[in-house]
Amino acid sequence: MSASFRTVAARIEHEPDKIKGSRHIATVAPVASEEDVASLVASARARFPAANHHAYAWRLGPDRERFRYSDDGEPSGSAGKPILMQIDRLELTQTAVVVSRIFGGTKLGVGGLVRAYGGAAGEALDVADVVTRLLTQAVMITHAYELSGPVQGVLHAARLEPRDAQYDAQARFVVDVPLGDVAAFIQAITDATSGQAMCAVE
Repeated sequence: MSASFRTVAARIEHEPDKIKGSRHIATVAPVASEEDVASLVASARARFPAANHHAYAWRLGPDRERFRYSDDGEPSGSAGKPILMQIDRLELTQTAVVVSRIFGGTKLGVGGLVRAYGGAAGEALDVADVVTRLLTQAVMITHAYELSGPVQGVLHAARLEPRDAQYDAQARFVVDVPLGDVAAFIQAITDATSGQAMCAVE
């Protein structure tokens, strides 16, 4: 499995110049699941109710193994697939693109649609902020309060922030550790606390 992946940093909208009067508005967003994709498509439909079609494509998974595209009523292969090709051109994953088409009165033909949908998606992705994200593994740490100093020292050195902290009889929290660093991080916690802190991979 890859230790990192490329995606877009944030949701954006981009509208290229009209093509024979038709508008093709691309909405690009990072997504973590098919439910996120469905929400993105629904929001595009709500935002552009005048659009006749909302073609889309997405790719998910750290190794870019899952994907789907939809022509949303356009001729087969003329809309969704060209959008997916633009996602793949930049080797992105955890990414979805919806292109909403508002018909301008002149038909474009299949070739024209391919260029229009692919072009809108490509332009939008080119102006989007593409980032590399590290894949992480959740590690739960449990320790006595007197070990807080050494544990915090390891966290600070690794530039990691705890989350979901609970303070009962002992301190307990979760740290998201980059995949390639998990073994070394657990060893560092063990060394710093003489084996007294407990680390559990979630």
